[in-house]
Amino acid sequence: MTGNDEFHFLNEVGSLDADGWDGEHKSKLWRYNLHYFDDLNAEEAVTRRAWHDALIARWIAENPPATGSGWEPYPTSLRIVNWVKTALYGHPLSDAAQHSLAVQARWLTKRLEWHLLGNHLFANAKALMFAGFFFDGPEADGWRAQATTILERELTEQFLADGGQFELTPMYHALALEDVLDLVNLWAAFEGGLNARETALVKRCAAMVPEMTAWLSAMSHPDGKVSFFNDTAFKIAPENTELFEYVDRLGFPISASTNSLTHLSASGYVRAESGPAVLIADVARVGPDYLPGHAHADTLSFEFSAFGQRVFINSGTSEYGLGAERLRQRGTAAHNTVLALGENSSEVWSGFRVGARARVHDVSVHPGASGATISARHDGYRRTRSGLDHQRTWTLTETSLEVTDRLSVPVASVARYHLHPDVKIFTADDARSGDILLNSGDTLKWQAVGGACRLETSTWHPEFGLSIESKCLCIDLDAGHASLTLTWSG
Repeated sequence: MTGNDEFHFLNEVGSLDADGWDGEHKSKLWRYNLHYFDDLNAEEAVTRRAWHDALIARWIAENPPATGSGWEPYPTSLRIVNWVKTALYGHPLSDAAQHSLAVQARWLTKRLEWHLLGNHLFANAKALMFAGFFFDGPEADGWRAQATTILERELTEQFLADGGQFELTPMYHALALEDVLDLVNLWAAFEGGLNARETALVKRCAAMVPEMTAWLSAMSHPDGKVSFFNDTAFKIAPENTELFEYVDRLGFPISASTNSLTHLSASGYVRAESGPAVLIADVARVGPDYLPGHAHADTLSFEFSAFGQRVFINSGTSEYGLGAERLRQRGTAAHNTVLALGENSSEVWSGFRVGARARVHDVSVHPGASGATISARHDGYRRTRSGLDHQRTWTLTETSLEVTDRLSVPVASVARYHLHPDVKIFTADDARSGDILLNSGDTLKWQAVGGACRLETSTWHPEFGLSIESKCLCIDLDAGHASLTLTWSG
């Protein structure tokens, strides 16, 4: 919140006077953010309390029950939590706000997002739990019971054995970790008033936090921020440092992993470290079979850092909705993997849909003397050509990374490697080798084997509403084979 009616969401400014609460020229996600009330609990929120009080009063006056985007279940859920948080933090809600809060919780009980499930249903349950503890009486007890029933089911359904959130996106995993921490925090605040089922939930959530924290660490780069697999962008979920501080405040241990090879086998990701290099490889399914809405066609993609700097990055996410750019960003060509016959490896369509999808087979993860070898294949291209599989192998050592691609049926295909905008790539006269210069002054040598090799202009989308020009190294497969080798000084 940048003024008493001015806002900056998703790298786009707006105001209530100019745009209203539901201006159709603003994206749905921008309007959702307007109704979340996240700023009530943002940094230095105490300096904006007068704005917040006026905004709450204006929201109540201008958003009568059941009208507009603000009363949809998801923004209602996030708003309930934010209003309760600010009250519990020590900034009382007015009588009118408390009345509205009760109406919102009552409305939410009739609009739970069973049709969407996933993070939406979890947010619904979290909101009812917060409202149930904020208020007293039989109705509030009913909200707590309803929330408990959902959470008992969804904690089992949504969190995998390796600690990952089942939608397999680092951004939504970070949001899920915040949700779990918020619930633990809430229950600690009302510790004396918990019933037996809620006490059992506390124990379950507390047991999950270390594994969820470790998963987030494994899926992050040396710069301390998340990798870009599936729908992920910066500045939606809290930063890792903020989440780890929250974990620490709640009394959970944080232990840095010393493993050079981490296979998150339930999720389907592998992290390998050797010397100055970090590789994060995607050998995962696209997501839950019944809920692939945040999936990208990025099977067998990877991200790579060297000397503390990101080198190869998937293209990120800058928007939701149904437009062509949303579809392009979900497509295979926007990721560090092989595009065969110009088709996506999984059939992403609309804004949040997936038809036929790649299945990963023959995953192999082997530690080496000074690194690791990872390999897998997927069958996503069989819908375009019978028997067509993509096999990829990564071999990481202290001084090199080799990525080798093979197709079971030779077809027109290209391996695409998206470079971070801060690195500079140079091509030698043979057009098959050259240098990659990092900001640190370190240099990586690259060598391509296969068909034609070229640089294309691409874009990186590290935040919603943000597009940064970048380069993409493209290597055509020759007879179904290509490889890229990076080397550096030890």
